[in-house]
Amino acid sequence: MDSCLSGDAATDLRAAGHDAAWTGDWPKDPGDDEILVRAHAEGRVLVTLDKDFGEKAVVRGTPHSGIVRLTGLRSADHGRVCVAVLERYGSELVSGALVTVEPGRVRIRPREGA
Repeated sequence: MDSCLSGDAATDLRAAGHDAAWTGDWPKDPGDDEILVRAHAEGRVLVTLDKDFGEKAVVRGTPHSGIVRLTGLRSADHGRVCVAVLERYGSELVSGALVTVEPGRVRIRPREGA
């Protein structure tokens, strides 16, 4: 999980049985490129508020293991929403989809060539 999300969301994911890593726990923020590379190397879905990661994946073709972007949601809801998204769209994410979640709407962009 990107550091732009609250550590509480990571706690919620862990409580639901997910192996959640939050960049806010790292000694320093290595920047978006390194976060995306590390998430992919560890086979992790990246959760963020930033659209930059989707642009890196789509425009630059940076490999990833699925990206969830939350937008327009209350921070108190991030953890609950992440748990629901992983349960509902886990297979799409594992296949490299980009999932954007906003109030009342979920958009899924499958991996190119999928």
